[in-house]
Amino acid sequence: MTGGPPPFPPGHVRDPGDAWVYGPDGQKFWGVFGAAGLLVWDRSRGVLLQHRADWSHFGGTWGLPGGARKEGETAVQGALREAAEEATVPADALRTLHTSVLDLGFWTYTTVIVETERAFEPVIADAESVAISWVPVEDVEGLPLHPGFAAAWPDLRTYLK
Repeated sequence: MTGGPPPFPPGHVRDPGDAWVYGPDGQKFWGVFGAAGLLVWDRSRGVLLQHRADWSHFGGTWGLPGGARKEGETAVQGALREAAEEATVPADALRTLHTSVLDLGFWTYTTVIVETERAFEPVIADAESVAISWVPVEDVEGLPLHPGFAAAWPDLRTYLK
């Protein structure tokens, strides 16, 4: 496997969780303590998606705001923190509906599914995104999706009722 961690802006302090984990087949996954993403659903606007910067893992694709969990951080805490850092998502505007865990035995990814309780406008807050957008649920599959999100989307969508 080649390549180290993705670049960070100058002055960024790397957390011990910010590193690759390699699976038995050589696949790499971001986050020593696992990773988490936030699926934000607004009944009138759709779901909040992040268009990933080209330099990021699977850059150029659409997925959820999220990333590596910090040591001792729950998946919900990690997903909320990452969404706030990447897209200014306010935790106090959300109600948790469900969590969905992909457990590979050596690494986990948790999707935290939330519904908005009040409207807010997300803003790109770091270099990991080229766009943050509300996407109607029926339009999600038409986008070039991050492979992990694409695989999970059919199941995740069932919680948006």
